[in-house]
Amino acid sequence: MSDDFEFSESSAATFDIKAFLYKTLSYWKLFVLCIGVGLFIVYQQNIRTQQSYKLATQISVEDDKNPLFTSNTSLTFNWGGVSGKVKTIITTLQSRSHHEKVVDNLQFYISYLKQARFRKDDIYKAAPFAISLLPNTSQLLNKPVRVTIIDDKTFELGLDFENMVVSTQNFTTKEKGTADVPLGAFSQRFAFGDPIVLPFLNGTIHFKKDRKIIPGESYFIEFQNYDAVVAKYKNKLWINNPMNSSILNLEMIDVNTQKIEDYLNETVRVLSEDQLNRKNQFVTNTINFIDEQLERVKTQLTLNADSLNNYRQNNKIFNLDEESLQINDKLSKFEIEKDNTNRQLAYYSNLKTYLETSERFTELPAPSIAGVSDGNILANISKLNALSVQKSKYESTVRSDAAIFGDINRQMEGLKAVLLENISSATNGLRREMEFINSKIAETNSKIRKLPKDQQHMLNIERQYALSEQTYNVFLAKRGEADIIKSASVSDILVIDPAKDTGAQPIDLKLSSRYVFAVVGGFLPPLLLAFLVTFFDTRLHGPQNLEQVSRIPLLGVIGKSTMDNNLVVHNSPKSAIAESFRAIRSSLQYMYKRKGKEGTKIIMVTSSVSGEGKTFCSINLATVFALSGKKTVLVGLDLRKPKIFGDFNLNNDIGVTNYLIGHKTLEEVTFTSEVENLDVITSGPIPPNPSELLIGEPMDTLIEELKKQYDYIILDTPPVALVADALELLEYADASMYVVRQDYTKKGMLNLINDKYKKKELSNISFLYNDYDQKGKYGYGFGYGYGSYGYGSYGNGYHENHKPKFSFVDRLGRWFKL
Repeated sequence: MSDDFEFSESSAATFDIKAFLYKTLSYWKLFVLCIGVGLFIVYQQNIRTQQSYKLATQISVEDDKNPLFTSNTSLTFNWGGVSGKVKTIITTLQSRSHHEKVVDNLQFYISYLKQARFRKDDIYKAAPFAISLLPNTSQLLNKPVRVTIIDDKTFELGLDFENMVVSTQNFTTKEKGTADVPLGAFSQRFAFGDPIVLPFLNGTIHFKKDRKIIPGESYFIEFQNYDAVVAKYKNKLWINNPMNSSILNLEMIDVNTQKIEDYLNETVRVLSEDQLNRKNQFVTNTINFIDEQLERVKTQLTLNADSLNNYRQNNKIFNLDEESLQINDKLSKFEIEKDNTNRQLAYYSNLKTYLETSERFTELPAPSIAGVSDGNILANISKLNALSVQKSKYESTVRSDAAIFGDINRQMEGLKAVLLENISSATNGLRREMEFINSKIAETNSKIRKLPKDQQHMLNIERQYALSEQTYNVFLAKRGEADIIKSASVSDILVIDPAKDTGAQPIDLKLSSRYVFAVVGGFLPPLLLAFLVTFFDTRLHGPQNLEQVSRIPLLGVIGKSTMDNNLVVHNSPKSAIAESFRAIRSSLQYMYKRKGKEGTKIIMVTSSVSGEGKTFCSINLATVFALSGKKTVLVGLDLRKPKIFGDFNLNNDIGVTNYLIGHKTLEEVTFTSEVENLDVITSGPIPPNPSELLIGEPMDTLIEELKKQYDYIILDTPPVALVADALELLEYADASMYVVRQDYTKKGMLNLINDKYKKKELSNISFLYNDYDQKGKYGYGFGYGYGSYGYGSYGNGYHENHKPKFSFVDRLGRWFKL
């Protein structure tokens, strides 16, 4: 057989839970090592990592109506509703523009750091100073600038430049650039409050009044890329809308709780301010329009008052008669009505032009300033303004090709068409009313023309003054109404629970918890290794394993020997191993008696491979029979790898080989041993054709001659898995002993003998379980040094002389069994 031959695994092999548990316990050193490594790694992480915390704030999206808004108030319109607002608010909170405002307000692109043992910690407001940047100047990016406090008046800036060009950013315009700097260490002193003007840093550092001066203390200021900071906090903000209600929970995680608290509260403040501004946008536009009209009318009113006073003084006319006053009052009334009508016509004309030429409708003044009271027009303008505001908000957060824009545009176009029809109808009605007013004015003017010339001119000046005064008073009243309504408006964002650090706990694993995970993690590698070793381990680790893989009976179990010599039964007759061989002797005698075997008994001892203790069992089995008073001979038929001569202090120059080739007689190759009644026939020189010698006629003659002289003949044969010699010798044996060794013999090695036993090619064969160790039977069997898995190393000495190889598992096992 070739030494590359490999046996298949036994189909009867199953996973042994008990073996797995014992194997796991045997790796206690590896458990200690892995757990120690895990604890060390966690310890290093704990001392190097700054803990993260989570804070939250809760807001409600309301639909607050203005308490001063009534059916007679047309300046503002409360549009919308909660259902649409929540989605808009969430979209706004997720927008880049919103976070840009918050980052700008808090200046979170500036970090204040302090050196800890293994890192620079973000200390934020705990820094004893703050820097105010000079507008429109550039600052060094992503490189901490050291600030060392000298005393209560001075400090020192320092850093090391590795390159002569550094990146900078202007936080006013947000433009990036570069600056030339000196290579190497930079250090310069400044006074607190004095401006710092450097190529890479421009600002003023102020020491906080409530902080204690500690000379020599060092801190760091670091400027971070503005867009990167905005993106960082935009991604950190978590928005939770439970059950799609009007409640929003805003959460954020960071290493500094004060930063989280300020960012969340500023986020809500900016959101609330933005929503209020959008809500008041209509009335704000109206106030601006009224202010422009008041300024214009005020100028006209002043001119008319001066003209009236000058005319009275120059013409000495201070009072008009009763008839003139009545005519003037009547005409003034008609002029005011005409002015109101013209104002409405002008508003409708401007509104029509605005609707036909503009795509945004957020700058329309309230219709009430022009005296417009048409309910349809008021309602449609309100809806159009609301849709325009909503579209403007979506444009900053939603893609331009989103379906929502198409829906909003369709609604706006429909409202525009309805408004244009309403404007046309209202304009026609106002024109008819204007014709009626003009006719009344003409009729009244005809009566005035009958008065004296000086009184006519006086009446004309007074009418102009009264008209300007009336218009001014109207705009002034509207201005006051608009201010009251604006001041009474509240944001739709209600803060239920502001962000506050009330003793936030780290969201990272606590130190104790981390160590628990380290211990658990340390258990896993050895546990996995034990499982894999057990799962892929095909060696026999106990007699019960043998019963699982073969039907061949087990004749006896032999304990582990610690003696250097194989003559255990002779040298230590009271040992447990000696008793084991006596038990085997009794079993064999019982078997022979039961079968009625008389005369000489021939017992063949073999095994699967070298190293299983075949020679050890042969010697001690022969010894135990000899000590019982039976004439016994031990024949070494392992012609390829002779062994038995060394234990008896014999020379192997003469042996069976010499007899079989006819060079020596039986008496010449037979030696008396130190054991009474035990003779030994060694193997002799290694022949070139051992198989042919063992199957020839001289072998038959040898057996027949031995039968005449001895009661028991013990044949020590070669391993059956490596050579075929032992199988050829089976015909001489009355009983065959097949030796297997604990933690050494592989289950697959028994396939050959099992197959022959199943086919009834063998009879009277039994197993001897050798090297049994109670402690090691479930996985303590490493350390024998007999080689790795596979038959190549097991065949050492039978084919070629080579050093045994050890597998990684063997080496690992050997180390842990020391």
